Amino acid sequence: MGILVSAGLVQSQKFRSAHPAPEAIWVLRTGPVVVFAVANQPAPGRPRTFPRLGPGARSQFSKAHLAPSGRMHTRVYRNGVLDQQDFDPALVSDFLDEGDCVVWLDLCTTQGDQLALISDELKLDTLAVEDAINRRQRPKVDRYPDHLFLTAYVAQVGDDPDDLDLSEVSIFVTERALVTVHDNAFHPEQLTARWDAAPDVAANGVGGLLHGLLDLVVDSHFTATQQLDDEVEDLEDLLFANEPHPHMQQRMFALRKTLVRLRRVVLPMREVMNTLLRRDLHVVTEAVAANYQDVYDHALRASEWTEGLRDMVSTIFETHLSMQDHRLNNVMKKLAAWAAIISVPTAVTGYFGQNVPYPGFGTEWGFWVSAGGMVAIGAVLYGVFRRRDWI
Repeated sequence: MGILVSAGLVQSQKFRSAHPAPEAIWVLRTGPVVVFAVANQPAPGRPRTFPRLGPGARSQFSKAHLAPSGRMHTRVYRNGVLDQQDFDPALVSDFLDEGDCVVWLDLCTTQGDQLALISDELKLDTLAVEDAINRRQRPKVDRYPDHLFLTAYVAQVGDDPDDLDLSEVSIFVTERALVTVHDNAFHPEQLTARWDAAPDVAANGVGGLLHGLLDLVVDSHFTATQQLDDEVEDLEDLLFANEPHPHMQQRMFALRKTLVRLRRVVLPMREVMNTLLRRDLHVVTEAVAANYQDVYDHALRASEWTEGLRDMVSTIFETHLSMQDHRLNNVMKKLAAWAAIISVPTAVTGYFGQNVPYPGFGTEWGFWVSAGGMVAIGAVLYGVFRRRDWI
């Protein structure tokens, strides 16, 4: 008998060939899996039979359907200790049937078929699954009857201030399972390394694993904010430099734009952490309450830091404009002073250029008197303007 496994609609039918044939095709559904089987025609007088599906059939067929289209990361903690990792996702239901296991599944957004099967296994709400597949959600916590759904962003700043990479992570939190869905920019190895560095925290069930993930998210916000703070300090140094920077305004605009994007994902984390600390959600136990409070404090500091940097950039921009106006006023004063000095010989030569006789007209001493007067008056004006710092 040959078996073909495929995803399909809910159905249970028997198809017979239109032509006489010694075979019949049966189509059965087991969970989210449709099984097509070919059964041989029995001998005359004997009924046609189809092999029964045993208790492990669902896992077997789910395993066949879950042929990975991309790398999945999985872990199972038994009694708070890491027991297995990178196991077949089809074994999730078997681990959950055991009361001492907590599982973690990590998927990419390109693995939508696997997310659909896992959502059916864990009874995840369809709206939450849709939010996980359709990206660009606001950082939030949604409460459903059987699970929580969280959205957070891991931030990373490149060499340029406008090079901000935000990796969206969708998180499903059930009683004994943690599912993370993200794009290719997120590196789950950083998360597993954080869990391995603090096994005593990760041993506290789903709450401990979720703490490691949120701690990674908030720490990335801190690192990104620190890099932007260094960029703001560089702008402050350029602001009061002797020579104005030719690309000062472009750098300020790029930095302000990056801070606005970062602020959109940092500020809502205060509400996310505050919601998780509520006792009626039963996510934060007494063993990890202090750890969650520490992450909450870091989220508050990161949000206040980004707010301060945004105000600082606005202040730098306004100061830059004021300094430009000040430099322009200085230039105008110098031009006005030199124009006043130049106007003196113009007035004198214009006066003596009139076509009427005047004292000294046509004499040598008249020329020297006019020339000396122009130089003397110009020198007096230069001294006055210099004393007032107009030149």
